[in-house]
Amino acid sequence: MRILQTPVRFYPHIGGVESYVYNLSRELVEMGYDVSVICANEPNVGDGVVNGIKVKRLGYVGKIANTNITPKLPCAIWEENFDVIHTHLPTPWSADWSAIVSKIKNKPLVLTYHNDIVGFGFTKYVAELYNRTMLKAVLKQADRMIVTSKKNLEFSTVLKDYEEKIEVIPPGVDTNRFKPLKIKKEENSIFFLSVLDRYHEYKGLSYLLKALKIVKEEIKDVKLTVGGSGELLDYYRKMAHSLGLERNVEFAGYIPDERIPYYYNRSSLFALPSTSPQQEGFGIVLLEAMACGIPVVASEIVGVADE
Repeated sequence: MRILQTPVRFYPHIGGVESYVYNLSRELVEMGYDVSVICANEPNVGDGVVNGIKVKRLGYVGKIANTNITPKLPCAIWEENFDVIHTHLPTPWSADWSAIVSKIKNKPLVLTYHNDIVGFGFTKYVAELYNRTMLKAVLKQADRMIVTSKKNLEFSTVLKDYEEKIEVIPPGVDTNRFKPLKIKKEENSIFFLSVLDRYHEYKGLSYLLKALKIVKEEIKDVKLTVGGSGELLDYYRKMAHSLGLERNVEFAGYIPDERIPYYYNRSSLFALPSTSPQQEGFGIVLLEAMACGIPVVASEIVGVADE
């Protein structure tokens, strides 16, 4: 069977959806399936084969919210020879064209609905318009839909009308990579990992920093390591400074993929205080941390909290 995946971005780009598609595609290849990926060329690494997954990366002219606009995507999907197409939301552009080509070619469409499409400021109105129009067409076209947690159904504003074709399939992680390591743990240390941009403010780092100030009153040497980079990195640095946490917070910046298990393992605790049930579909970093054998603390809205 030839499976075409159409995420907006793909490994080595860092993100929950990117990790999900990469891990799933790799397992499908190991099971004997022919898997291809069409995505935006971000980061700029070009076409290639990644662990048996054929990857075609397209140039993009910009972004609307967190979605890369790739003008050649419709033709690229049309020219691909596939038996089933698997697309992903909340990035509309790739999901829309996947649904359109699926309908024209009369090929099955599988949609993983990671979380609702929301926006802030101007993009809030764009998201609301999309949810009332094209989103309904995509959901209708999908033959089967996957959500990663029952909480997706509980909190989503759009899925309730499609429950008959939805399956709850929690994701997994590679336990050959994410496993306990024989390294010394740093006492009273907390690890947080996320993209630090406005589209991921819901991960709750600002609340974690404020909570750390309270914890510091009892545990003077508590240390938070923040992994990730983005446009809000300086904002969070200034916030930590204003809270008097200069000596308690380390901003590690971008952490290479192969180093992430080390950061999990050296920590006493991993925290993910997400704030938006519409945006936090699962929280796969919590699974990675637990696979490394460290305790986790998460807000109740995170999908994995129920598993």
